Amino acid sequence: MNTTKIKVCGLSDPAHVRTAVEAGADYIGFVFYEPSPRNVSTQVAQALATLARGRAKIVALVVDAEDDLIDRINAQVKPDFFQAHGSETADRISEIHTRTGVPVIKAVKVRDAADVEAAGAYADAACMVLFDAKAPETLANALPGGNGIAFDWDLLQDGRLRDGFMLSGGLEAGNVAEAITVTGAPAVDVSSGVESAPGIKDAAAIVKFIETVRQHG
Repeated sequence: MNTTKIKVCGLSDPAHVRTAVEAGADYIGFVFYEPSPRNVSTQVAQALATLARGRAKIVALVVDAEDDLIDRINAQVKPDFFQAHGSETADRISEIHTRTGVPVIKAVKVRDAADVEAAGAYADAACMVLFDAKAPETLANALPGGNGIAFDWDLLQDGRLRDGFMLSGGLEAGNVAEAITVTGAPAVDVSSGVESAPGIKDAAAIVKFIETVRQHG
């Protein structure tokens, strides 16, 4: 039986990192983007990463980051993956990989079929594509990710997408089983869906989300 991989992103508290790892998360994500309520410093992330290293893969989320930040994260946090969540081109993804030796996940924001099609541009540069919801223009103070919005999962029913992608955007315990059924996603990513307030994770919600995914297969 194939087991869907689980990423819990936007962690900033040691207790929640422990909860996610002990519940069976495969990936632990830290956000390095100052406007986000989930932003952490490299020093904080370095300490948090030690709690998960060897038990879950460490993912460093960046948004159109400059080389100096990439270098600091790589040196201090030693992530297993970078996640590029901005407007990075395929060339920039390749640059980050070459510079750090760390594989890069590219987030692609989706509203329609053209957005899904555009993900093909990253096929050779990124180790994996993460499909997230594109925030509507009417959403005030929208972030590059973590807005708690889902997109039309039917857009991912194309069998060519089944290898090596991660599904994100508005996922929580109440809808993740349906999302996996519709998309066949081999990996899912949650952030705002396990929070009691923006940037504040809820331990019980983390456990429930992971248990739901595991029960679904």
